[in-house]
Amino acid sequence: MKRLWLVFAQTVTVLVAVFFVVATLQPQWLGRRALPSVVPVFEASPTSNPVVDPGTVSLRAAAKAASPAVVSINTSKAPADNPNSTDPWFRFFFGDQLNNQPQTGLGSGVILSPAGYLLTNNHVVEEADEIQVILNDGRQTAAKVIGTDPETDLAVLKIELTDLPVITLGNSDALQIGDPVLAIGNPFGVGQTVTSGIVSALGRTQLGINTFENFIQTDAAINPGNSGGALVDVNGHLMGINTAIYSRSGGSMGIGFAIPTSTARSVMEAIVKDGQVTRGWIGVEPQDLTPELAESFGVGTKQGVIITGVLQNGPAAQAGIRPGDVITRVKGREVKDVPQLLSAVAALAPGETAELDVLRRTESLKVTVTAGRRNLARQAVNRR
Repeated sequence: MKRLWLVFAQTVTVLVAVFFVVATLQPQWLGRRALPSVVPVFEASPTSNPVVDPGTVSLRAAAKAASPAVVSINTSKAPADNPNSTDPWFRFFFGDQLNNQPQTGLGSGVILSPAGYLLTNNHVVEEADEIQVILNDGRQTAAKVIGTDPETDLAVLKIELTDLPVITLGNSDALQIGDPVLAIGNPFGVGQTVTSGIVSALGRTQLGINTFENFIQTDAAINPGNSGGALVDVNGHLMGINTAIYSRSGGSMGIGFAIPTSTARSVMEAIVKDGQVTRGWIGVEPQDLTPELAESFGVGTKQGVIITGVLQNGPAAQAGIRPGDVITRVKGREVKDVPQLLSAVAALAPGETAELDVLRRTESLKVTVTAGRRNLARQAVNRR
């Protein structure tokens, strides 16, 4: 009996060993599918992200769609006449050190209309005597300034060419922080260049760059020569006009600013229609409401813009606005700081009446004001 049990045990052991070897090396003999030697991470963990095809994240389509409509702009300005330039004794002592060379500049622009209208920065073409536009297809032509808006640093040019590529305008108000964007322009005059990044911030104000500020901040590389170029989304739609950078070296440090398309569109439409941008004005000196100012004027709110000065006989004075009043809304639009008040008032057409929500100490008032016309002369004295 003991001998039989020993034979049975040895037989079972051999059969188990044979089954293990066959199951491992030749599983098809048993009708089973071989197990992979390495299990992909995305299969092992249902919560992991799937592998992404590199072709799906390429921005080549956006660059291809937008690049033809982005141009390079070369400007030149004649040197100022020196009254001694024709004096032979002056030239004898100073020779050719006279500054008789024209001043040149570089920038970029974006074609927005088949009729030849394009947008760029005002500082790119400011005081230029000649403006030369170079298209991405190699064509060159002179450009004419239709109008400028120094308060937003925008300018509209016009070129006389046919078959012009036109960029598609996007909805800059729909941008979100983290959205990928491309900056297209002509940095340092090396030729058209495309850089990529994301939207780093929205609604940047109080940078001291323009009077009206509502910048898109991006880390897409923007360098000298990119000014006036395009900031586009992944579809190649125009989201902004590249305008400025923060830099300690003169080159890109990952902090660039673009004027949103929503602003650029309205400025361009006004310039093409009227040759200038017309904005409202009420004649006040505003300041952001601080706890110290609120306590000093006895104001019972922490939100709004406090008026520290009112121009005599100006629209606000005629409406009854006084120093110490806090404006919280303009025509139903909430204002929390000076840039918001400035934008809300500027949006009023001259002669248009608007209701202001005003807090005078602890009393809430509704004041109706008739907007005047804002001009650059008033900007010099910081009137809003």
